[in-house]
Amino acid sequence: MRSGPVALAVLLTAGTAVATAPATAAPAPDQAAVADWTGPLSTRGRYIVDANGNRFKLKAGNWHGASGTWNGSGDVDDPANHHAGELAHQTPLGLDRAPLERIIDGFAELGLNSVRLPFSNAMVHDPRPVPDLPANPDLRGLTPLQVYDRVVERLTARGFAVVLNNHTTTSRWCCGVDGNERWNTAQTERQWQDDWVFMARRYAANKRVVGADLYNEVRRNVTDDPNWGWGDDHDWQRASQQAGDRILTEANPDLLVVVEGINWTGLPVDGFPHGRPTLEPVRTLSHTLVTSGKLVYSAHFYGYTGPNHSGATGIGETSDPRYQDLTPQQLRDVVHRQALYVSAETGKHFTAPVWISEFGVGGRGNGDARARDWFERFVDILVEADADFAYWPVVGHHANGVGDGWSLLAWDAAGNRIGVDDGADWRGPAWRRLVGAAGRTGQVPQAERWSMLNLDHADFQASRAVRAMPDWNPGARKGVCPDGQRLAGLADVGGRGLCTGSAAAPQGYVTVRDESYVDTDWATGYTKVQCPRDHYVVGYSVNGAAFSAALCARSAVPLGSGGRTVWFDRGDNRPAGDPGGEFAPNRYKGQCAANEHVAGIAYTGRIFSDRSPDALYCRAG
Repeated sequence: MRSGPVALAVLLTAGTAVATAPATAAPAPDQAAVADWTGPLSTRGRYIVDANGNRFKLKAGNWHGASGTWNGSGDVDDPANHHAGELAHQTPLGLDRAPLERIIDGFAELGLNSVRLPFSNAMVHDPRPVPDLPANPDLRGLTPLQVYDRVVERLTARGFAVVLNNHTTTSRWCCGVDGNERWNTAQTERQWQDDWVFMARRYAANKRVVGADLYNEVRRNVTDDPNWGWGDDHDWQRASQQAGDRILTEANPDLLVVVEGINWTGLPVDGFPHGRPTLEPVRTLSHTLVTSGKLVYSAHFYGYTGPNHSGATGIGETSDPRYQDLTPQQLRDVVHRQALYVSAETGKHFTAPVWISEFGVGGRGNGDARARDWFERFVDILVEADADFAYWPVVGHHANGVGDGWSLLAWDAAGNRIGVDDGADWRGPAWRRLVGAAGRTGQVPQAERWSMLNLDHADFQASRAVRAMPDWNPGARKGVCPDGQRLAGLADVGGRGLCTGSAAAPQGYVTVRDESYVDTDWATGYTKVQCPRDHYVVGYSVNGAAFSAALCARSAVPLGSGGRTVWFDRGDNRPAGDPGGEFAPNRYKGQCAANEHVAGIAYTGRIFSDRSPDALYCRAG
């Protein structure tokens, strides 16, 4: 969300989530619906696809308000219009001015097929009825969550995909130093996860509720930074991984899990380290969800911010360039480096769809030539990349054509609408170019999946089947590939691994701790574990840095015999072309070829603390 002034907000008292009936399954689309499609959505390589395997490009808008827009003095989207308290700001914007169906009509006219629908945790728990919304009298007496339910039901009935977005914790405008910087700044991590499980279950029957966008613009507060991979309570990679797995295993296995990169770290002052990591850390530490094909990464770009510029215009302003200060080539390069490489580089553990889930610019009355030029060039980048997108914001207020010039649609107090496509807004041609751009359509073939395992701090068992089993090696940290995948590579120290494949479900599992199944001396002088015949390695365990055991899965089809030894005790030994990508930076790694599976692991075995993996036994099949 566009950063607003840092201001005090009313902290709503969190109670028990309102116990109303969940939204029902989405009916067939109305006549005035967007193009028909079949949910749920999933991913194939860099693309999102529907239930029939057809590409579904998110052409979305952000319909904000349920997460709060109140900043203590009125509506930041229209300073001339003061609502009657914070409750009015826990409903999607515009419902006081235009009927719900008319607003959705506007979405269809804009060419949208999906909506990012923000909410706050406070909204979920608030039992009080919202004030009257004159344009929608049928919403009278409903709680904010019940209004949200109604909006979700009508959007999906009209054929729109809805992505639930946990935008803030407390109900207020985002994104200053306001207590909403992290998922666990103003609440416990457990409460945040529990709220997500509640929301995912609430709409589980509606297959047009397609995604869970876990948290908005994770960033630094006054004293500390979020991080990516440290294993502590500021670790956004760990927290989003765990929340995504809980949603998929406990609430709704059909949802896309949307993980936004880190928005800001460091003090935004010249001379101090600072910057916008965005999705750059994903290259060497990606997510592996318990359900494959459900991960989407996201990033935000605004012209007034920059790769090392927070967007501040007063205290904290830096001399670093903003995105709108960059040349066309510089802008392309930095957007690729910070986000779009994730979808552009195929066949890697990090390859996934990238959703630019916020971007925008002031329209009517905006005379800033740099901002206008940036928007045109950024639209060109989205078109060239065939990228999924969501404009911020889609709905705003206006008075006599003046108000929130950023919105694509705006209503005045009498219900009169202005829009980006009415000929009076300079953004109209660029918007039409974006929503009408040619791109990949139709069937998307299944892509080879690559997944990384990360035992840096804890277990990383990405298999539903193995999670349901008794502990296969008590006391050790365990990594297991997602169901249907096999181990392809391993690092010498640290517990990082690489998985691949899309095989049928295994026929059973065997834990191997010794040389009982070794049928040839494929690593002379080293201790070896080897799977039984027609088994392949899907998991491994470590005690500290020491290798402990292998988990072998029985193949549904016979596997070949014989094999070759891949040593990695003195350097990397991986196939040419970097298949799967870098999965263990600064560590020696071994990896079997694409047509092979790992049948065994060898290690030094001299003393327990020195039992690091040194070689893989790779067999065909």
